[in-house]
This record gives sequence, structure tokens and C-alpha cells, in this order.
Amino acid sequence: QVQLVESGGGLVQPGGSLTLSCVASGISFGFYRMFWYRQAQGKQRESVASIDRSGSANYTDSVKGRFTISRDNAATTVYLQMNSLKPEDTAVYYCNTYRRTVGNVNINYWGQGTQVTVSS
Repeated sequence: QVQLVESGGGLVQPGGSLTLSCVASGISFGFYRMFWYRQAQGKQRESVASIDRSGSANYTDSVKGRFTISRDNAATTVYLQMNSLKPEDTAVYYCNTYRRTVGNVNINYWGQGTQVTVSS
């Protein structure tokens, strides 16, 4: 059974920092691309960052230069270091990965989410 468990969210002032963690189990972690998504109230869920098994990362434009995704394969954990936080970063942040079946269907796995609130 695949489980993704996020932690590290909270309330932070604008300009502050937070680090989110996501511990994965039930998968061969090192072989999976890992994602962080976020969903602000009243908005669609959006991809924030991803990291492949070689450590190559991609970011949505709004977080480039402020957020860093990383992974520790031995600890089966993916991190999201968030600096220079802005009120518009306020959202529930979700960890995600997927696997493709023999029939080329993507099976998505999601964590429960962790709330990040940026406010003075």
C-alpha cells in the first residue's frame, strides 16, 4: 500500500521560510519522480515542483528562485524548502507521485496535505 505523509506546514510571516517533508512508503522510492502540488482556497490544484530520480528538478515560474525541491532516497523522503514566502503562497501543499500501468494508465498517489499560511 502506497502512503505519502507530509509534514512541516504552518503559519509564517511574509519573507519567512518553511521546509515541507514527505515520507513515502510502499514504493521503490528511488525509481519514482516526485511532485509537490498546492491548492489555494477556491483555486485549482497546481504543480509547484518536481524532481526525477536523478535529482533533476523543475519549478513553476512563480516559485523559481525561492523554492527548492530535493530528495533523500535512503530516507524515502522528498523535501520542499520554501524561502521568501509571499501571501499568495498560502495553500494546502500535497506530495504526489504516480506509476504507469501496463495499459499506460497513470495511477496517482497523494498525501493528505499540509497547510501553509503566509500572513502577518
